[in-house]
Amino acid sequence: MMSQTKKLSIAFYWHMHQPVYQLSPEGDYLMAWCRLHAVKDYLDMITILDNFKDIKVNVNLVPVLLDALIDYGEKGAHDLHSRLTVTPVEELNDEDKEFILNNFFDANYKTMIYPYPQYNKLFQKRQSMSELDVSAFSDEEYSDLMALFNLVWFDPSYKFEYPELRKLFKKGKRYTLKDRQRIIELQREIIRKIIPTYRKYVADGKVEVTTSPYYHPILPILLDLKSIKIANTEGLPSELKMSLDAKMQTVAALDRIEEVIGKRPRGIWPSEHCVSPKELDLFKSLGVDWSISDEGILSNSINFEFVRDFKGYLEEPYHLLKSYEYKNGLKMIFRNSMIPNLIGFEYPNYDSELAARDLYERIKLMQSKLLASPDDNHLLTVAMDGENCWENYPEDGIIFLRTLYKLIDDDDSLETVLISDYLDKEKNPKPLNKIKSGSWINRNFKLWIDEPVKNLAWQYLKNVRDDFSSFVKSNPMHPNIELARRELFICEGSDWFWWYGEPNDSGRDNIFDYLFREHLKNIYIYLGIQYPEYLDIPLASVIMKPSRYPKGEIQPILTGDDKLGDDSWINAGCIDIPDGPVLKENKLFNRICFGYDRDNFYLRFYLNDYVRENSVNTDKTYQMYIYTRNSSKKHSLSPIRLINKTENILPITKQRFHNEIQLAVTGGQLRLVRLIKAIPGNLWVLKDPKDITSVFGKVIDLKIPFSNLDIGYGENMEFVFVNAAVGVNDVFIPNEMLLNMKRD
Repeated sequence: MMSQTKKLSIAFYWHMHQPVYQLSPEGDYLMAWCRLHAVKDYLDMITILDNFKDIKVNVNLVPVLLDALIDYGEKGAHDLHSRLTVTPVEELNDEDKEFILNNFFDANYKTMIYPYPQYNKLFQKRQSMSELDVSAFSDEEYSDLMALFNLVWFDPSYKFEYPELRKLFKKGKRYTLKDRQRIIELQREIIRKIIPTYRKYVADGKVEVTTSPYYHPILPILLDLKSIKIANTEGLPSELKMSLDAKMQTVAALDRIEEVIGKRPRGIWPSEHCVSPKELDLFKSLGVDWSISDEGILSNSINFEFVRDFKGYLEEPYHLLKSYEYKNGLKMIFRNSMIPNLIGFEYPNYDSELAARDLYERIKLMQSKLLASPDDNHLLTVAMDGENCWENYPEDGIIFLRTLYKLIDDDDSLETVLISDYLDKEKNPKPLNKIKSGSWINRNFKLWIDEPVKNLAWQYLKNVRDDFSSFVKSNPMHPNIELARRELFICEGSDWFWWYGEPNDSGRDNIFDYLFREHLKNIYIYLGIQYPEYLDIPLASVIMKPSRYPKGEIQPILTGDDKLGDDSWINAGCIDIPDGPVLKENKLFNRICFGYDRDNFYLRFYLNDYVRENSVNTDKTYQMYIYTRNSSKKHSLSPIRLINKTENILPITKQRFHNEIQLAVTGGQLRLVRLIKAIPGNLWVLKDPKDITSVFGKVIDLKIPFSNLDIGYGENMEFVFVNAAVGVNDVFIPNEMLLNMKRD
């Protein structure tokens, strides 16, 4: 090594978190992610340290995750997946089998399905089905599918530790009930080792454990909603008054980690690296020594932009390799945001050893730029999700991590550190006179607020919390107050707001919505009072449902012009289409109105201003599809033909329809109105749209004879709109239900 090289300390900091997947503390988990990641990530991410003499890591454990591990390991908890797995196949009903076929392929295809011939065969069989048919799979295939799904989530290292597990993998197919039950029990054995192992590694000085507020809330929002810059305040409460909750969740987290791990955390990982001045003051007041955020927050706070070249190398890494002391005395470190992106998204696509060497060389290049530094101590913080990327790597990332750790362990000019130890030795942290509020994503909070459905979720939470507070004031000795408070704290967690609305899609958004509303209901149930009826309605349906249904017949004059004083659409139904952070530029319309007279179905589409202003000078095509069917009669029905952008499938996409009407706008003009009919065999055939009247101007007006849609007098028509671009589904309108209208 070069004698002039300054030593560089590296803090590997792995964040482990899952939200609450139960409806009640005694019930089954509705999703299996805590159990599956427990046997894939939580234990081997620290036992890997046994292979190296000096490697140390930092791990952030959110208390709600530890509670789940205790439930699975010590209390025998089940999730829907594991309970089905240990059930005799002959006792499964059609609903159970449908759940299995829809959920037991949730694994990375390349690394977790394809390598196992029987699992891949079952996957291909399921993929080839245009319509789900539970009778197409034999009892033996259902048994194999359940066994293999649970097997592939084991970290590969356990094949060497458990000979019995190795035999189960080798078996490959024809798994018995006894095999499946043993697989689940092996998982429980591993889960039971996790907490004792963490306690040992912490006591041995190999691992530092920190925490986040108990149920992972976004503290800056709870502490001071008014201080957050919000563009879209529609539906959002003016204030939350949840600062006490923020404090209680933080104290409870510190207490719980001390109880379970045996040492009180000195540092806190703010949920989603969201920080604000009031949050840092709260941490300091609770005796916390240090916290962490993202390089974007540091950039805003010290007015220094971190510039990278086309390969992602920092031109000047100095400021990002220092620790800081906030004006209240709280120490702060900031992660390098490029490295998590490389580990999470780029490196899985390359040979693991080469990827590890690339990261090592990047670290060495940063180190080489410290020769001119006036300081002796420098800290590179590699902080990221420690559980969700490894299934994309061969051998669950073990080759990558072993190679990287060995390169660092063999390099005398590099060291890995526990963060508290490093900060204790750092005598001259840089002063941090201000902290700019924000998160690791775009330096703002838009992933959790500032969008119609997210805002509505905050309003629901505020309403329920106000009811809870009023009840506690009147009934301070009620025996279930703390049980109800736990439900409230669960609902303050970040995950609900992350998945609501745009732009994120879990593929299970309906389950997250259901869980959120059920936990809100539980507050009232524990207190023995009736919950508000609005908690029965999915939030997305509230936002996307029509602002009104038709009040009666309409007889509009189709002009394509929304003239002031024109009341011919006054009895029409309407649905407003909200903007989201990524939807605004792609959505075709802001509003859709619909109505009818005795013989015709009428539609009026209000063009998105962005499309109106920008489509004239571009060849981009904006498309809208209208799918309809007669709910009073049975006609030939065919599936929606649009391509999904992701593998996450909304339930509404599985509906089948009799008619498809296509609209297309290109170059500021209506280029296409087309009618397609379903025919037997899941096929579609083009029909002559000559009876459809269309007028394009400021709005698009359509008149479609009911006879074209095969809707007779007194019959009901169900329909849905799909905003799309070149046949790729962007959003369903509504996205949780079909619209319904009767031809009188």
